[in-house]
Amino acid sequence: MKPARHNRGEHQRRPQQRQAGEDARRKTPEPAPRQLPPRRTGALPAEKLPLILEVSPNADYALLDSGDGEKLEQYGPYRIVRPEGQAIWRRALPEGEWNRADAIFTGDTDEEGMGRWRFPKTPLGETWPMKHDGVHYLGRFTSFRHVGVFPEQASHWDHMAGLIEKARRPVKVLNLFGYTGLASLVAARTGAEVTHVDASKKAIGWARENQEVAGLTQKPIRWICEDAMKFAEREARRGNLYDIVLFDPPAYGRGPKGEVWQLFEDLPMLTDLCRQILTPKPLAVVLTAYSIRASFFAIHALMRDTFAGMGGTVESGELIIREKSAGRALSTSLFSRWVAA
Repeated sequence: MKPARHNRGEHQRRPQQRQAGEDARRKTPEPAPRQLPPRRTGALPAEKLPLILEVSPNADYALLDSGDGEKLEQYGPYRIVRPEGQAIWRRALPEGEWNRADAIFTGDTDEEGMGRWRFPKTPLGETWPMKHDGVHYLGRFTSFRHVGVFPEQASHWDHMAGLIEKARRPVKVLNLFGYTGLASLVAARTGAEVTHVDASKKAIGWARENQEVAGLTQKPIRWICEDAMKFAEREARRGNLYDIVLFDPPAYGRGPKGEVWQLFEDLPMLTDLCRQILTPKPLAVVLTAYSIRASFFAIHALMRDTFAGMGGTVESGELIIREKSAGRALSTSLFSRWVAA
């Protein structure tokens, strides 16, 4: 977010005007807190844990090396260095290999408090061509160190595609917090009807651009810029149902109209809403959680409680990327998914 800039006219108002505005703000009613439904009854789903889902080096992406608080990755034609707090071990590759990087996220900040990229060889553009399993998209140097894709999610994309193929019927997929849309594109290419929701207009624009790059503009994808919780609540009221729900919420975030998301406060309600909007013969619900101080056991217990009485299995664990240099596993996130029997 951009830092607040003072409005000169605002500070020149008379004290009475300023007080009136403050009084009006105080009188604005706050939205009523959401009420969680009672704990679900019925037998808990079977469980499978810990499940470690691994992405290995491939032609499109590879974790080349890591250590000393950084990681060296290959994204298509480019070598990229980014910070990685979990890489507390030493680097395996010699310094010369790291010095061949095309782009380095420095951690320095610009005037808006965002990080900067440094290009040691040749200045690069904002985007470059990438692909996953034949789906083309754009890598992107963002000011918050991400590159437009989370490659460890490929395990979920492949699992979802397999479910869609095996269903042998029309499948509707809801992708909440969808970001740049790789999961949505994989689902659409496999034959699903997709609804993609993200609170960021910029992310929706990137996702639409990826749809064009992938040559999937004729596939049925609805792009919706909205707060995920509000959208799920409205779908529940309208009775719009889905066979697969993906949700990848941040630890903290804001919706397009200032809605506040706090993961530990809001996740139970959103998880329950995801159950409410499932079709009578659903396939799966997949939850991924990044940057939280919790064990996967926490979200595992939440998912089992939420899907009590529905049978199936809750599988939980971690998403990891296998390093090419020394074979070490870099954990990126926690996950828990309910899969129908």
